[in-house]
Amino acid sequence: MTDGTFEAFRKAEALLAQRRPLDALRELKPVLDEAGEAPSVQLLAGRAYLGSAQLNRAEAAFRKVLDLDPSDHYARFALGKTLQRLARLPEALAQLRMAVAMNPSPEYQEALGEVRARMAVERDRD
Repeated sequence: MTDGTFEAFRKAEALLAQRRPLDALRELKPVLDEAGEAPSVQLLAGRAYLGSAQLNRAEAAFRKVLDLDPSDHYARFALGKTLQRLARLPEALAQLRMAVAMNPSPEYQEALGEVRARMAVERDRD
């Protein structure tokens, strides 16, 4: 990454932290063009897509991260949350289970519990 794209990456991170995902994506555009294969760039893009409800793009970005680094527990967690929002609960459950197995953080465990509860409610409706 050049100095300019590194600065753009950092600015996009800051914008995302301020809950401004669309602005973050605008800032991230040249970074994606130059270093789009970097897992960190895809992860940040995925977070911005998720934050702006561009769920299919978020899914693609998180899957690309996992293609490059299958051990990235945060990408698995974020993919699980994305699939949950897409109402693809069995797929979300699988990703969240793996994330919890890799890193049993309370946030990951809570997300896993949410998906399990939603699946139980839907199963009871049938």
